[in-house]
Amino acid sequence: QVEYAMEAIGNAGSAIGILAKDGVVLVGEKKVTSKLLQTSKSTEKMYKIDDHLACAVAGIMSDANILINTARVQAQRYAFSYQEPMPVEQLVQSLCDTKQGYTQFGGLRPFGVSFLFAGWDKNYGFQLYMSDPSAIMVDGKPPP
Repeated sequence: QVEYAMEAIGNAGSAIGILAKDGVVLVGEKKVTSKLLQTSKSTEKMYKIDDHLACAVAGIMSDANILINTARVQAQRYAFSYQEPMPVEQLVQSLCDTKQGYTQFGGLRPFGVSFLFAGWDKNYGFQLYMSDPSAIMVDGKPPP
């Protein structure tokens, strides 16, 4: 079923992330399937997770909304508990763990969404991460 989830991403618009020493840039393409359809907020590709973290999305938007809400709740719980923003890598890893669970158990299907996460924390500065439906996480820590 992971292959079907990957196909959903292949049909979505592109998302590109660029990491530099002094910042991160996220760019997303919106595919318009018909000139008669009006684009709306429900087709957004960029989301703010927390003050220090944003993401670009490609794939099934309903799946993306579930995972984005999960990430927002995790970030707020961490900030409430520790009085500091959640480290970017920890949040992305936690979300990938959630996605991984959906690839292993019966009665569940993998999330058909890929993310580019861009963020900043005090440990590593600016960072860029990619996650696909198989829950593989590719890190993009800044060059030394």
